[in-house]
Amino acid sequence: MTSFAPAVRNLRRTALALVLCGGLTAALTACAGEDLDKGTNGVAKLSAEQIDQKARAAADGADAVRLAGTLVSKGGTYLLNMRLNAKGGVGSVSSKKRSFALLRIGDELYLKADAEFWSHEEGGEAGTGPADEEAADKLGGKYVKVPEGDPSYGQLRGFTDKKVLLDGLLALHGTVNKGSRATVAGHRTIQILGGKGEGGALDVSLEDKPYPMRVARGGGGGTVSLADWGRAFDLEPPAEDDTVDYGGQLPKSSG
Repeated sequence: MTSFAPAVRNLRRTALALVLCGGLTAALTACAGEDLDKGTNGVAKLSAEQIDQKARAAADGADAVRLAGTLVSKGGTYLLNMRLNAKGGVGSVSSKKRSFALLRIGDELYLKADAEFWSHEEGGEAGTGPADEEAADKLGGKYVKVPEGDPSYGQLRGFTDKKVLLDGLLALHGTVNKGSRATVAGHRTIQILGGKGEGGALDVSLEDKPYPMRVARGGGGGTVSLADWGRAFDLEPPAEDDTVDYGGQLPKSSG
């Protein structure tokens, strides 16, 4: 009598092998054909120039943004933490020797710092120059209104102006190229580069609107994170008893 056992066992082995091979093939096919843009805004499929344009348009169209990071310029290194909208901005700016708060509503700009800030003339020593101890005590801890004619007005206002600040931050120098994908603050991003990165690098969100999420300025000009795009906030003028109108021109240390 002929036994069917070997044939049955061989059939089972063949079937198992086919299942395993089919599963492996499917898995490999899935990995090879995985759509990295699934669930994204599709911006990564565009050219570097188009991504740059989309990011700038999204930034321009947003009502508000928060910036935090470092800016390096000829005037020094500044640690920036600002919230900006179309009406103005509020936040803080710190350097190696100075730290102050800024508030701008329309054209009215206020600076707030401690007495030590006001008691140092640029390049001088404590208690010398126009910012003497009496004036320092008066100004310290108060919101000091910066006159529009003061030499420091334009520079300080620039820290509170969304358009001015973003136009400078988001500018990439050289031919714009695509970089790698990354994750910034929980958002999937695509990076675009100025040249090979020497002209700056910008991480653009692949989720929702293509907002800029992080910028590394070329030439070691600092790195700034951008968040809270479109998140509205109110700008309130300081209380009258917490405000000092110094006059036509501030002490030099405010610059």
